[in-house]
Amino acid sequence: MLKPVRTGLDRLAAGEGPALRDVPIALLCHPASVTRELVHARDVVASRSVGARVVSLLGPEHGIDAAAQDMEPVDTGAGDAKAAPVGLERAPPVYSLYGDSFESLRPTPEMFHGAAWLLCDLQDVGSRYYTYVWTAAMAAEVALRAGLRVLLLDRPNPLGGTEDAVEGGGIERGQESFVGYHDVAVRHGMTLGELVTMTLRERGVACERLEVLRCAGWRRGLALDDTDVPWVMPSPNMPTLDTATVYPGQCLLEGTNLSEGRGTTRPFELFGAPWLNGQALARALAPEDVPGLALRPARFRPMFQKHGGETCGGLQLHVRAGERARVRSLRTSWAILSACWALSAGAMRWRTEPYEFVADRPAVDLLAGGAWLRAAIESGARADALTRAQEPSRRAFLSRRRPHLLYPG
Repeated sequence: MLKPVRTGLDRLAAGEGPALRDVPIALLCHPASVTRELVHARDVVASRSVGARVVSLLGPEHGIDAAAQDMEPVDTGAGDAKAAPVGLERAPPVYSLYGDSFESLRPTPEMFHGAAWLLCDLQDVGSRYYTYVWTAAMAAEVALRAGLRVLLLDRPNPLGGTEDAVEGGGIERGQESFVGYHDVAVRHGMTLGELVTMTLRERGVACERLEVLRCAGWRRGLALDDTDVPWVMPSPNMPTLDTATVYPGQCLLEGTNLSEGRGTTRPFELFGAPWLNGQALARALAPEDVPGLALRPARFRPMFQKHGGETCGGLQLHVRAGERARVRSLRTSWAILSACWALSAGAMRWRTEPYEFVADRPAVDLLAGGAWLRAAIESGARADALTRAQEPSRRAFLSRRRPHLLYPG
């Protein structure tokens, strides 16, 4: 039986949270910013039960309507201008927090248009690389320093949040980027409200004017499909909860010339390359490296991005029924990278093109939090050795996160 859970937005719609009637607010949101009845946050905050005045709309990477692909700059003002909150005389201005430079990731105080509050409602997917949590942290920091109050409308971590589900270590000093703005584990097991609060506090930002409207009914052991919270695509290449489940490991493929399945209907679940033999790869992966997953050799043809229009060999990762909690995607993808490197006969390469506004380091180093993973794969290291090597950093993160957790185990 599904556990009933109310998100922060659900609670706001029910009249809980701070009094916002006639208060000017700026709203950071995207298409997954909806109640359990699929009512969007724009309409909730302008409804009779809340009655706030939306004076500014802010959109993260992919745009406020999530129509743009990854790393595609979005112009300020892009999006559906007709989708303004009910009751406004004119649509509020829409600002993009993902342009063509790292500086574009932060709002300017002028973008708030005199708002008294910044409300953030973004669906994270539980992985350090997924940029929405960093957009929320940057926007909240600017808002707090500008004198606004900040309300984080919290949502469940769709992968759960127990300690044993946390994977990977942290980020080496100097390796921070937009896919790792703050030193946290790859699969962090925190909600957006928890992680933004931790990030700001550890970076020395005064948080007296920051509030988290917590989820009601969520516990750390619950994945999203254990609850009655609907899955809504938060970005173009995150179509299902299974996609989010394998993403903490499979996003590492963005740092290689392997297709991570963009341009297909199952990104991150499907992956491969024209030179890869899926059957050979499946045989090279040990059962202990793929807990909770079934491997299916597959051939596919991406319609865009890497190997667009070419037929690729590879695998599809299938989350076994009832075994989502067993999946350790990061260990699985470490094993995949190691096996692909060994099988490629020199065809596998690391991405050298600029990645998330960084051009002086390989993309995989940004994703891994340092050059250690690239060196380990090239040396033939196995996934179990990488797991042991990252354990001290993982445990250090678990200790750091404990004071910031808002939900029971």
